[in-house]
Amino acid sequence: MKKEKIIFFDGYCNLCNGFVNFIIRLDKKNKIFFAPLNGKKAEQILSKKEINSVLPDSVIFYHNNITSFKSEAVIDIFISLGGFYKLVVILKVIPSFILNFLYDTIAKNRYSWFGKRESCIVPDKKVISKFLE
Repeated sequence: MKKEKIIFFDGYCNLCNGFVNFIIRLDKKNKIFFAPLNGKKAEQILSKKEINSVLPDSVIFYHNNITSFKSEAVIDIFISLGGFYKLVVILKVIPSFILNFLYDTIAKNRYSWFGKRESCIVPDKKVISKFLE
């Protein structure tokens, strides 16, 4: 498999979809692809790594055969964008249990704070090639 950078996300979550749209705008080199957590691509890749792909409270970033979750995934995503965005590496000085506590708090409340879609995101024609399914 080629070296892919894939963000697995909850396609029903408005916050998650907003994050995906934000990353699409920042990814000028089109290096990052997207797939829903409940999709075939997630099952195909994550099951090989013995990861339950139905992790609705976590964004998962898969790159160079490495999988990161929660706050680490968000940091790794920004670092992978390169340039100015690499500066988020400074967040790694904060203990992961603190970052993940904040992440988990937001994740736990994301539907009530940001809402939930009835169906997964349907990308427009400009960015459909960035979605693996």
